Amino acid sequence: MKSQNLVLMMLSCVPLFFTGSLHAQTPATVREQLTLKNATLQQCIDYALSNRPGIQQSVLDEEIGERDIKSALSGWLPQINGTGTANHNFKQQSQILTTNGESSLLTFGGKNTSAFVLQADQQFLNAGLIQASKSAKYFRQQYKQNTENTRINTVVDVSKGFYDILTSREQLNIIAENIARLEKQLKDASSQYEAGLVDKTDYQRAQISLSNSKADRKRTEELLKYKYVYLKELIGYKGEEEFSLSFASADMEKEVLLDTNQTLDYQGRVEYRLLETQKALQKINTSYNKLAYMPTLSGFINYGWNYQNQEISNLYDKVYPSSLVGLKLTVPVFLGGKRTQEIKKSQLQERKIDLDLINTKNQINTQYEQAIATYKANLNDLKTNRENVDISKQVYNTIKLQYDEGIKTYLDLMTSETDLRTAQLNYLNSLYSLLSSKFDVKQALGTITVNQ
Repeated sequence: MKSQNLVLMMLSCVPLFFTGSLHAQTPATVREQLTLKNATLQQCIDYALSNRPGIQQSVLDEEIGERDIKSALSGWLPQINGTGTANHNFKQQSQILTTNGESSLLTFGGKNTSAFVLQADQQFLNAGLIQASKSAKYFRQQYKQNTENTRINTVVDVSKGFYDILTSREQLNIIAENIARLEKQLKDASSQYEAGLVDKTDYQRAQISLSNSKADRKRTEELLKYKYVYLKELIGYKGEEEFSLSFASADMEKEVLLDTNQTLDYQGRVEYRLLETQKALQKINTSYNKLAYMPTLSGFINYGWNYQNQEISNLYDKVYPSSLVGLKLTVPVFLGGKRTQEIKKSQLQERKIDLDLINTKNQINTQYEQAIATYKANLNDLKTNRENVDISKQVYNTIKLQYDEGIKTYLDLMTSETDLRTAQLNYLNSLYSLLSSKFDVKQALGTITVNQ
């Protein structure tokens, strides 16, 4: 009965709160794959933040990291182990015993022995566990920052891919208008040629221009298919599901403006904060190496069941119990200078991270200056190209009237039509470039918000 009470006492060393960590963890809820029809940019971003594999992997990395942290901290809890042995002694241990001048051979133990030991160990002072406790907060922070970085990149990539598709679709509309004009011009040139008013070259030039425009339309349509597939990949959308976007060119023009007077704040950049987290972890590592001079203190309690008998068939007929409780103190004295070298190495790594912080600041500043300069240049290009479109339309309409009156040649008409198409496409390209550079500026400033 005493032995049973002692075993129960050992088992009670396990804290009751440990039970909570034993419950099965429910897996992350798999979000429903919704069908995106006439999706807006925000809907695409929200979908990507929930379904893109790269983000889901980052979230899993957070969960894996949390398991690593709990695994490291579990060393503070009692460690209970059971061991069992069974031995057959071919030659039993013996010792000569001298009594009253007479010697006799004394044999120890039984020919067959067995033992079962249940032991609980508890750490009270341990440098490695102290380091794990101090660094847990920063490891969690690092995992979350990695996920944040992935989400920010996703917002930028999806936004650019979305506007790239809208730009291509608007480009198709421009090409369609151009084809309609060229078909009418071809019809007019054909009629004038048949009437003998012009030579065959006007008709042939119209055919060439129309064929080139149709080839442009085909090229743009094929590239648009790829761009849809690429955007699906970015947001983690199933390839076979229906997918369409809400298109309005006016929406793009409304989104181009940006406050260019914002102040660059390095703390807004997750890459910079990640380095600061790494520096904090490295400082803890340096502290750990210094704590390596600290002794290790642990306690233990065990209970053993010992069996011995000359006959193996009767080995477990009688038990000889034993129990022990005690403390273990380990004091490191000399390890060949290893601890000193590890401390110096960790301090050098701290200095290296300091230099990384300085270098990252410089890179962020350069990235911002490049992004804001590109944005301002693209904004000027957009204004210029918008004016060029208006002027090109006026020139084309004037020359078209003059051509119909026989004042201008067909070559003049084709030149003005080409100038109009070029101006329209340049405007679209500058609009997309401006939107892309806007996201580059926001990313450089660290002002991109992630809703999830």
